[in-house]
Amino acid sequence: MYGFTVKVSGAFDDAVQRVTEALQQEGFGVLTEIDVKATLKKKLDLDRPAYKILGACNPQLANQALEAEPDIGLLLPCNVVVREDEDGSVVVGFMDPAAVLGLVQRPELHQLGDEVRGRLERVRDTLVS
Repeated sequence: MYGFTVKVSGAFDDAVQRVTEALQQEGFGVLTEIDVKATLKKKLDLDRPAYKILGACNPQLANQALEAEPDIGLLLPCNVVVREDEDGSVVVGFMDPAAVLGLVQRPELHQLGDEVRGRLERVRDTLVS
């Protein structure tokens, strides 16, 4: 698996806000926000359910990764997806940093991936509590 998801209650925009706040509690900022629905409408005239990709970054942990492997930026930031399913339910998906950083054959990055995954799991748990 390359990620994990959770279904959340409430409206889509509220979920985006809740995810952003929960990420902040774990030391992550949102560097980028890609509105996939709006982009596909503009570029392809397609109507799709709400879908945003949040590029989350914890500066201290990112710096540790960059010190261990300068090209690790190819695998950053941690993407978090907030999407609306066809039935109107809202799902939040998290990339699994342990799986992604496991691609690099460096033990210190495996440990870092586990730490970041733990933080993202706490964000997930906050969303359902």
